[in-house]
Amino acid sequence: MARIAGVNIPTNKQIGISLTYIFGIGRTKARQILDKAGVPVDRRVNEMSDAEVARVREIIDHDYLVEGDLRRETAMNIKRLMDLGLYRGLRHRRGLPVRGQRTHTNARTRKGPARAIAGKKK
Repeated sequence: MARIAGVNIPTNKQIGISLTYIFGIGRTKARQILDKAGVPVDRRVNEMSDAEVARVREIIDHDYLVEGDLRRETAMNIKRLMDLGLYRGLRHRRGLPVRGQRTHTNARTRKGPARAIAGKKK
């Protein structure tokens, strides 16, 4: 099992798919990384040499923001919005949709399960 950016990537899958197990790397970035490293996209992880794995690991460490650093930066951006008191920050603080979606109905993912209101029944 290869370990890249602190994540154990699955060995029996193609390297292009396996890299997507790293937070911050999708299919497009995985393909770009493999092109830079000179590794075919359809090669399986267990077929890769140690040198190829090291090249991929070095490219990710040097050129991309992934895993903990990316999560930290995202959290800091949200915290900055909240500290400045911006509308988007208030929506984050209240746990409501941030990007203008309706909340009269829907928005259950963001608001959580519906709670009954006492005395509402007529």
